[in-house]
Amino acid sequence: MSSLVFIVPGSLQSRTGGYEYDRRLIAGLRARGWSIQVHELDDSFPIPTPAARDHAARVLAGIGDGATVLIDGLALGALPDEIERVAARLHVVGLIHLPLAAEIGLDLETAARLKATEQRALAAAALVIVTGRDTVAALESYGVEPERIAVVEPGADRAPLARGSGGSSVQLLCVATANPGKGHDILFHALARVPQRNWHLSCVGSLDRHPPTVERLRATLRKKGLMDQVSLVGERDTAGLEAFYDRADLFVLATLHETYGMAVAEALARGLPVISTTTGAIAELVGDHAGVLVPPGDEAALAGALSYVLGDARVREQLAGGARRARERLPTWDEAFGKMSAALERVTLG
Repeated sequence: MSSLVFIVPGSLQSRTGGYEYDRRLIAGLRARGWSIQVHELDDSFPIPTPAARDHAARVLAGIGDGATVLIDGLALGALPDEIERVAARLHVVGLIHLPLAAEIGLDLETAARLKATEQRALAAAALVIVTGRDTVAALESYGVEPERIAVVEPGADRAPLARGSGGSSVQLLCVATANPGKGHDILFHALARVPQRNWHLSCVGSLDRHPPTVERLRATLRKKGLMDQVSLVGERDTAGLEAFYDRADLFVLATLHETYGMAVAEALARGLPVISTTTGAIAELVGDHAGVLVPPGDEAALAGALSYVLGDARVREQLAGGARRARERLPTWDEAFGKMSAALERVTLG
């Protein structure tokens, strides 16, 4: 039986795409016979408090020689000293969802500091697993050799087709944590430019992770007169999120930067047409017939796409048909688990 120690910052039950990936990975590897021990660190990463750093050092020191240790990138990149100390006796594997310095909204000094620490930590890792192909080039620029990088993109569960709203108002759904990178403000400004008012938008996702963003978003809704047409509903459990997907007619995501685009894949898995941006793997997932994509940050183009789709029921039906076809070609989680297992065995078995 292969064994693995998995280190994550904060609670593994956090409702973000990265933590969902981590949870599915653990369950999938265990189903394939892996023995996995999970350590949860403090949630202050990637800028840990001194106490959080000390705790992480103790966790690493307590792991037996020769073990394979998979460390989520939010923690790995902030612990270069600690990683360098154990690299000779542990098989350290980094799991990078997004390079720390690539987070939208960082000031230049913080971004430079995070890039420097992450570069050191990655240099000490035996293997680096990335969740999207676009990240490979970024890590190569950090000095990580291609042979030390493995790409394991997320899968998608084949969910029941969304039944839709069945009403005269088009129900838009956005599933994303409210933070600077997800582009909610761009979406709201774009919607304010759309002449049609035959829609309602529900934004599902944490409102607690970046309070300044949420405050700004609420101010935008008030200023643009959209308070009655946009609902910031916060996090929902699995059943609650499924209910939002089921009654949606169209999925929208104005994200500025994605490694992959798990929320888009989840929408397509329910046959929902997509209006989003050309970042990460979104263009590949949506293809030519399942939605309309615009460049990240292009408010005018997004407004045009929204107006085009909201203004014509036939267009929406055509895109829904394309989404149902795209649903059939989505990669599966079982494929992802197989790739992850093979990558880790390269390290474990030497």
